[in-house]
Amino acid sequence: MNLADLAANLLTPPILFFLLGLIATLVRSDLEVPAQVSKTLSLFLLAAIGFKGGVSLAESGFTAAVSSTLLAAIAASVIVPLWTFFALRARLGATDAAAVAATYGSVSAVTFITAASFLTSRDIPFSGHMVAAMALMESPAIVIGVLLARRFGQKADTGINWSHLARDAFLNGSVVLLLGSLVIGYVCGPVGGASFMPFIKTLFPGLLAFFLLDMGLIAAKRLGDLRKVGLTAVTYAVLAPPINATLGLALAALLNLPPGDALLLVILCASASYIAVPAALRIALPEANPGIYVTLSLAVTFPLNIVLGLPLYHWAVTTLL
Repeated sequence: MNLADLAANLLTPPILFFLLGLIATLVRSDLEVPAQVSKTLSLFLLAAIGFKGGVSLAESGFTAAVSSTLLAAIAASVIVPLWTFFALRARLGATDAAAVAATYGSVSAVTFITAASFLTSRDIPFSGHMVAAMALMESPAIVIGVLLARRFGQKADTGINWSHLARDAFLNGSVVLLLGSLVIGYVCGPVGGASFMPFIKTLFPGLLAFFLLDMGLIAAKRLGDLRKVGLTAVTYAVLAPPINATLGLALAALLNLPPGDALLLVILCASASYIAVPAALRIALPEANPGIYVTLSLAVTFPLNIVLGLPLYHWAVTTLL
């Protein structure tokens, strides 16, 4: 890793628009992206990455290597919340530690999409089943986090509404759209999807940059909350991404993944959810403080992964593997 590599990542439209959003908020500009526009952008990006993944999966087929990668991804989404909970339990308490564990055990679809764009811009191929891996990693951590809170928290004797938990963990919008788009792309295949691909390829880079502008605005607004969450929590949010990325790197080495797939598995392990998990925890774990787990994920881990993490993880994958 050298300054040229870091500058090459920073001087790309998506990252520069993200930084613009950060700066605009910090200088108190009135720049904003309407909520409905932001939601539309996120829906398009999720559908596009899912469809492209399905087409790619149709080309490669469903093999033993694909199954091994998916199982490794699920294993990572179990390991991360477990170590996170026991590392933070003494300082944050069982409930908030469980919420942070669920947040960091799950994944950020936006970070994954940015990493996929990073690979595409460098002509590094990656497999379609990595989209399925992302979708499968969304839910296990939510279930584990709630179970840990119920087992070790003050409300340990409180029952769990499994129907609500299952719906929010496995049927949240991002998972349904990703898996649905993946299936559509798989059914259409390279031939049937050929007419749709130019539409995705043309719009994807620009809409990603505009979406990251909005994410920069939102992330900067959360920076002021860092004073409230405590040094221990902030330290975790800084150290967790490289630690969890190391887990992803080890799994990628064990499976002998190609560079593109390895980087995506690493970034999935290093990322943290700030959309799906908060939506689920508001119902399943309402006593947890969203000012902690949302702030850490969105104001600390997300910017670190987007700006610094991608080139560092890419260097680690290309150097160590």
